[in-house]
Amino acid sequence: MYELKISGGVIVDGRGGAPFRGDVGISGGRIVAVGDAPDAAQRTIDADGAIVTPGFVDLHCHYDGQVSWDADLAPSSVHGVTTCVMGNCGVGFAPVRAADRAALIELMEGVEDIPGTALSEGLRWRWESFEEYMAAIDEEPHAIDFAVQVPHDALRVYVMGARALAGEAATEEDIAAMRGLTRSALLAGAAGFSTGRTDNHRAKSGAPTPASESSARELCGIAAALQGLGHGVLQAVSDFDMAISPERFDAEFDVLEAMAAASGGRPLSISLSERDGAPRQWRQILARVEAANARGVAIKVQVGARGIGVMLGLGATFHPFMGFPSYKKVSHLPLAARVEALREPGLRAAILSEQSEKVAGDGSSIPPLADALLANLAMVSLRLFRLGDVPNYEPGFADSIFAEAQRRGVSPLAAIYDALLEDEGAQLLYFPIFNYSELCLDNVRTMLTHPQALPGLSDGGAHVGTICDASFPTFMLTHWVRDRAEGKLPLARVVQMLAGDTARFIGMRDRGELVVGRRADLNVIDLPRLQLARPRMVRDLPAGGQRLLQDVRGYVATLVAGEVISAEGRLTGARPGRLVRLGARG
Repeated sequence: MYELKISGGVIVDGRGGAPFRGDVGISGGRIVAVGDAPDAAQRTIDADGAIVTPGFVDLHCHYDGQVSWDADLAPSSVHGVTTCVMGNCGVGFAPVRAADRAALIELMEGVEDIPGTALSEGLRWRWESFEEYMAAIDEEPHAIDFAVQVPHDALRVYVMGARALAGEAATEEDIAAMRGLTRSALLAGAAGFSTGRTDNHRAKSGAPTPASESSARELCGIAAALQGLGHGVLQAVSDFDMAISPERFDAEFDVLEAMAAASGGRPLSISLSERDGAPRQWRQILARVEAANARGVAIKVQVGARGIGVMLGLGATFHPFMGFPSYKKVSHLPLAARVEALREPGLRAAILSEQSEKVAGDGSSIPPLADALLANLAMVSLRLFRLGDVPNYEPGFADSIFAEAQRRGVSPLAAIYDALLEDEGAQLLYFPIFNYSELCLDNVRTMLTHPQALPGLSDGGAHVGTICDASFPTFMLTHWVRDRAEGKLPLARVVQMLAGDTARFIGMRDRGELVVGRRADLNVIDLPRLQLARPRMVRDLPAGGQRLLQDVRGYVATLVAGEVISAEGRLTGARPGRLVRLGARG
């Protein structure tokens, strides 16, 4: 007798094969039958009319602090994700000395827009070494599984102290120490090593991240820790500087390719997106990736499922009027009182007559990009959209605030102002910064379908006041499989990307496919009914911190190790999730 049977669903096995109708039998947290499952079961989930998929593996999350106090790991856990990978972009909370805890919090707050007050109150700090961090976060059960990478910034601060924060070059002794600590963490089951090299990432103070200008010598020296191991990946984010010069681009790619080569054959993944300032750069990155793989250097690209941008709102981290002098006079008010004040004609007229003052710099964690946008809000309104109750992540020009302003005969600034006051100030406006230069997702489709592409960049747990891209897996199924008018992607291939490809890349051989003997991490999904809701702001972080969540319907059930952790978009309270230790115990 099976402990659980999922009966009558269309099985999409994560290996890319044609979907087929059948049953799945589960016992002991493992899949024991696929297709034909004739035995009786203690419990049955009726999957008639639904698809049955492996659980999704999200390669790019930032729950590094949240995992120490929050068992749910939402919103990823309600969007079909059964395993998430943390420690991306070089930021994290281990290894760490007590004296450096505040510096790492300020770094995470600036880079990933996670409230420092929430981190200060929520983090339990029951560790110093990376191995102690792994043990601490594994002590408490969670809804889903998680794996961790060694973050370069924390590692550098641990070894170099104040010299890391001052941007000094690492000595040979420093590099040897970082390599040794990374090797030790990998032997304990860490998934890999990550680094961040983008100017968009800044500490709360506005200072560059400790590892942002690390030399090839340092990166190669640390990457050598992966040599001879049967597991371990590298992950990096970089600007690549094509907008400055082709020479800068090639020099930067050379650094990352050298790091990958120094690992002894372990794979590297890098972030890939379309940027307005360098519209051809993503194609140049793919060309270099193809050439590197042809030489035997394994490099993949992580691609977001849609435009990568921010949600702007009066209750969000950013909005277009935050730097306007007259707005600042009421910015301290609670949202309801602020909305009431902003509706007064005199204040409205005053704000609309002004220009924004600087909001970046001078110790602010707000990136300089914000000032460039606030100085040209008319142009911003060309790519500023309401999502609507049924979110549209591929809107056209006619849906923009700019087009609305033209139809109403008002200024774009006035149209933005009025939109932000909708829903008693709870309205959110979508501003895709990357991946939307042509006001469509055609280029994203090209990136997603590249042979070296992996779905990623969801940033689950990060940028909590500006984005909610942890819903990427759901969007892959609704938009790219079901709804897009042209250029749809095959269901079997998308499921393979979300589960089989990602699990195989990170080195998890026990999940990602519906095969007898694999872990019973599964989704039962009513695909015709699958639907995202508009993101909503909640205050459920420690110290009253706020974050965006995005509800969903259509996930009949999500299972981790055979236990139903989510049903119909709501977590059940089951806690089968644990730390995944790669390597001998992976």
